[in-house]
Amino acid sequence: MILQDRIPYDVTAPRPLPGIAPLDPSEWLIVDEAYAGQMAERRRLLADRRNEVLALSSGAVPAAEELLETVLAALPDGFSRAEDSVLCPDGARVALDRTDPLGTLGRIVQEDLCLMEKHGDQHVLTGAVLCFPASWRLDEKFMRPMTDIHAPVDSFDDNIARRVQRLFDGVQAGRPLWRFNALRYAESELFHPRSMHNPRAPVDPAAAPFWRSERQCILRLPRTRAVVFSIHTYLVRSEAVTAATA
Repeated sequence: MILQDRIPYDVTAPRPLPGIAPLDPSEWLIVDEAYAGQMAERRRLLADRRNEVLALSSGAVPAAEELLETVLAALPDGFSRAEDSVLCPDGARVALDRTDPLGTLGRIVQEDLCLMEKHGDQHVLTGAVLCFPASWRLDEKFMRPMTDIHAPVDSFDDNIARRVQRLFDGVQAGRPLWRFNALRYAESELFHPRSMHNPRAPVDPAAAPFWRSERQCILRLPRTRAVVFSIHTYLVRSEAVTAATA
């Protein structure tokens, strides 16, 4: 199991949807105590199951290239960048393959990274490196608009959809936003794909051994104007949340 010791915010008091708050740009990318374990799993998935965890449309290549440079410029303490590689906090050196921007990023940072670009009235998922899906599948969401992506989520009604679309329209470069979700899980697998046609069974909170929370950040790329939706996944034992709120 690849677990964190704690979730650095109170998941027992979620904000009302969409639950957005401003984010200090310097706090976008995180390296936590699960970095080595999560990165080993991410690199394994990209090597063995790439088609399940990475997708990029031809039209989104410029946005992916800009995202690579944006992430490299924002790497937190613990990374060391050379001209053609990055030395990561776990000691791995990752070559900078600019012909594979999302695959390269997936081997460097813990965050899953999704590119959302405006097509018509909605933002569409045009690219992603998604190694840790929480009960959804990239192939079912790729090139779909936001309302279709969230169709199975009961709380994502038309009112919330309009508010989220306004957020995506309004987010400004250099002024990122963030939110979080939190769900109880019976399983500890980080790679947890599930088809929309086979929804996750309800979990008894009293018996669920894990909390899974996504720290989700939204930021605008200044050149291509694509929106980046990043996901830092926390997975902890339930008693870690109990202890934090006691």
